[in-house]
Amino acid sequence: MSKHIPEQKSVFDPALLRAAFIESVKKLDPRLLWRNPVMLCVEIASVITVITFIMSLTGTGREPAWFTGQVSVWLWLTVLFATFAEALAEGRGKARAASLRKSRTDVTARQLPSADPAAKTTEVGATQLRKGDHILVETNETIAGDGEIVHGAALVNESAVTGESAPVVRESGGDRSAVTGGTTVVSGSVVVRITADPGETFLDRMISLIEGAKRRKTPNEVALEVLLIALTLVFLLVCANISPLSIYSVAATGLGHPVSLTVLVALFVCLAPTTIAALLPAIGIAGMDRLCQKNVIALSGRAIEAAGDVNILLLDKTGTITHGNREAVEFIPVGSHSERELAEAALMASLADETPEGRSIVTLAHQRFKLDQQVMPADGEPVEFSAGTRLSGLNTAGRQYRKGAADSLIAFVRVLSGEAIPADLDQVVDRVARAGATPLVVCCDTEIFGVVNLKDIVKTGIQERFCQLRAMGIRTVMITGDNPLTAAAIAAEAQVDDFLAQATPEDKLRLIKESQDAGFMVAMTGDGTNDAPALAQADVAVAMNTGTQAAREAANIIDLDSNPTKLLDIVEVGKQILMTRGNLTTFSISNDIAKYFAIIPAALLSIYPQLGALNIMHLASPQSAILSAVIFNALVIPFLVPLALRGTKFRPMPAEKLLISNLLVYGVGGIIVPFVGIKAIDLVVGLFV
Repeated sequence: MSKHIPEQKSVFDPALLRAAFIESVKKLDPRLLWRNPVMLCVEIASVITVITFIMSLTGTGREPAWFTGQVSVWLWLTVLFATFAEALAEGRGKARAASLRKSRTDVTARQLPSADPAAKTTEVGATQLRKGDHILVETNETIAGDGEIVHGAALVNESAVTGESAPVVRESGGDRSAVTGGTTVVSGSVVVRITADPGETFLDRMISLIEGAKRRKTPNEVALEVLLIALTLVFLLVCANISPLSIYSVAATGLGHPVSLTVLVALFVCLAPTTIAALLPAIGIAGMDRLCQKNVIALSGRAIEAAGDVNILLLDKTGTITHGNREAVEFIPVGSHSERELAEAALMASLADETPEGRSIVTLAHQRFKLDQQVMPADGEPVEFSAGTRLSGLNTAGRQYRKGAADSLIAFVRVLSGEAIPADLDQVVDRVARAGATPLVVCCDTEIFGVVNLKDIVKTGIQERFCQLRAMGIRTVMITGDNPLTAAAIAAEAQVDDFLAQATPEDKLRLIKESQDAGFMVAMTGDGTNDAPALAQADVAVAMNTGTQAAREAANIIDLDSNPTKLLDIVEVGKQILMTRGNLTTFSISNDIAKYFAIIPAALLSIYPQLGALNIMHLASPQSAILSAVIFNALVIPFLVPLALRGTKFRPMPAEKLLISNLLVYGVGGIIVPFVGIKAIDLVVGLFV
């Protein structure tokens, strides 16, 4: 099944790299770079080194021109690598948006003066339609804008949005009335009321969100940025104070020479948290892009990060945990009747029943007893289900076949005859109901043959999904309108942690508020208008693309595949973003330890010879030590770009184990890697110094 949204391109795709490089140069503009204060400081430092390089060329500088020149080049590369990481992340999103934009065309719509399909139509362009307008859409025509079906039903191909090849039914008056602009009617005729003005359609929002142009920083991202700015200011003050201290020491002892401006700038850039500051924008953008790969559109970065902190997940039973259509799984005869007699009677009562339940009875009769009758007899008179009788069936050859709820069918039999009801019927009906299924009683004339067990089929693999969520520390709660007995049985089979039976919209809203008041982060999936209030209240609200307009507008995440269990993927991406930021922050701060041993002895060795003991890496010379640290500081950014874009792999484990793993891998690794890297670079630099 192909997806409309293209597969993820490689980080090293030549076209993406070329576009990202051009964009990264544009991002060097200070008017754009000010949004990343740390990298703006590095750019200012780079400008200072250019000035010192020019001074060295004219003979007025305190350091050799080759040294200040190379420091300047590598500082500029540090800034360029940072803007390149952000441009690469944005470029992948823009490529995705471009593919969606190709699918959007200005189609012609047949506008109606009202919701009456018989009224005279006027042809207008899709861009001329406004909220509240009505249009008529027939077979093989494209729906010109987002809307709700107010008359008729149709089979709609939504592959332009979801990528799913199988068309879906859309009809008025229910929870499946919402349609999306750009989709096509395969068969049928509908009147659609437009619900979005041009530029505000679902497809327009998708394009805007994927491009990331309006992505707001999340609270977690803002807090981390404040920390980075604070660290930068601390190191700026430290470096600023080293210069007067070195001047005073030289004057007092008569040894050495004051620390030069080039060395101070190099020290500041190496100690500032440039690695995480360079990758921070790319991490958030890439997170939204990874969700897009899974056919999920997040309406905000805040929603994704909130998903990473979710404690409770509320799910509708029907269509989420179960397939939604009950299936016949068992024939249970009563009295003296056999299972085959019951199957034959149930088959006859279901020949005219085109519902999924009716078709499943015919299928089960064929599977169990090879009963192949599929066509209604010529003299057959179908009896359709009604709310009044709660029965359906077939009259043929002078006989009356019926199936329906136990009390309704017993009443039907007693009207025809005063015969006694089989003594074991109540027991069978009660047993089926307690198992979470629906008992469907079958009779022929005055004889009750038995019960068909109609079962809500739990989706394959749903238990494993819930086990994964439980391992993440997420409590699952099933919400259903069923009675408590049925709800308990299905909850046990699906292995959810809890359930809410006979739930009303008010009950859902109350449960979410109570959980939030207790300090929990709540996620909910839904697709109906009655889910909209709860979706609006939830911290993470995942609406199905097949759901109503009200549900989609109340949500902050849209699942284009309409697969409610997709929340597991959303949670994983949210946790990946949080973990990636934490891991790279740990790595960035740990890097400073090796730089202390490289730059500080080199900068102050002429004044304090005793600092030579700190040169544990045995770097060749003060200049090569400083240059090696600057080069490593720049090169580590592009080496970490793939990790920032891909995200840290999430493995469910307790928080304390996760912290220990983070410290061991990125903390200890962040200490060891720079020692190795700086020493290796120094060996190369030493050949030319």
